Amino acid sequence: MYRVAQVGNVGGEFEIAEREVQQPGPGHVRIAVEACGICHSDDLFVHAAVPGIEFPVVPGHEIAGRIDELGDGTGEKGWQVGDRVAVGWFGGSCGHCTPCRQGDFIVCQNLKVPGWAYDGGFAETVTAPADALARVPDALSAADAGPMACAGVTVFNGLRRSAGRPGDLVAVLGIGGLGHLGVQYAAAMGFETVAIARGAGKADFAKQLGAHHYIDSTGDTPAADALQSMGGAKVILATAGNSAAITAVVDGLSHRGELVVIGADPEPMGINPVQLLMSGRVVRGHPSGTAQDVVDTMEFSALHGIRPMTEALPLDQVNEAYQKMLSGSARFRMVLTPR
Repeated sequence: MYRVAQVGNVGGEFEIAEREVQQPGPGHVRIAVEACGICHSDDLFVHAAVPGIEFPVVPGHEIAGRIDELGDGTGEKGWQVGDRVAVGWFGGSCGHCTPCRQGDFIVCQNLKVPGWAYDGGFAETVTAPADALARVPDALSAADAGPMACAGVTVFNGLRRSAGRPGDLVAVLGIGGLGHLGVQYAAAMGFETVAIARGAGKADFAKQLGAHHYIDSTGDTPAADALQSMGGAKVILATAGNSAAITAVVDGLSHRGELVVIGADPEPMGINPVQLLMSGRVVRGHPSGTAQDVVDTMEFSALHGIRPMTEALPLDQVNEAYQKMLSGSARFRMVLTPR
């Protein structure tokens, strides 16, 4: 038997339940979960805000642990019992849809997100497809590696696949759960890094993360004007899940500048075509990343000493941990430690 933290109905509280341990099927492995980050998108599953959610639901897609048992065919792919692995938003792909046939697995039309397609990591064990596995470097703890599999890879990929090149002015909007990693990555990638957040009191923290400049979005000078006074941002990485805040910085882009949106908000952004056309600007949404992208993120993080700021609680305290994530009262990433 093993324990899971599950929600029995839409929007309900978490409860601890027991499940029978099952042999992983062909192409799958069972993972002993050592840490699982709590992501704001887990709330989509708890509230059935995406199609196909079946209750009870076990969320969790920032998983780190060790392989506990191999299904048929996984040993031939190089995996062994005891290997340290992470599984993120990319929890496996179908391999046959058009994006998969084009090699663009992260936008698979049948993407297998843990907590949605199968039980997630709010549990002592999780069974996942082998193509979802990312090998964790020795330098990273499980509590560090879990958030890297979703929050970390999303920010890392958003920057490295952007139009920015070393030396370019790159701004990170928001220095919360995503943005505090974004500032660290941007500085390590060689960008002239600007952190944008609410309040003058966050300036010192932004500098500690590696920012070369700080803009208080509540100050007298609009953030877009402040960016233009520096020459305009080649890239703005919008990590804040606030459409109004994102809209307010668009005019801070340089010519051919790129707005990379990773902060989710259902409200529309107020961008008009003229803002884009006259300067050749681009707006791009960016999803997470494949298992190999997660490996790249973790290895880059280990090399440059980049870590998420986390607060860990045991599985029994899942409701407290979840509420701290929702309220924003936690350190930047909440992590459950089932074992």
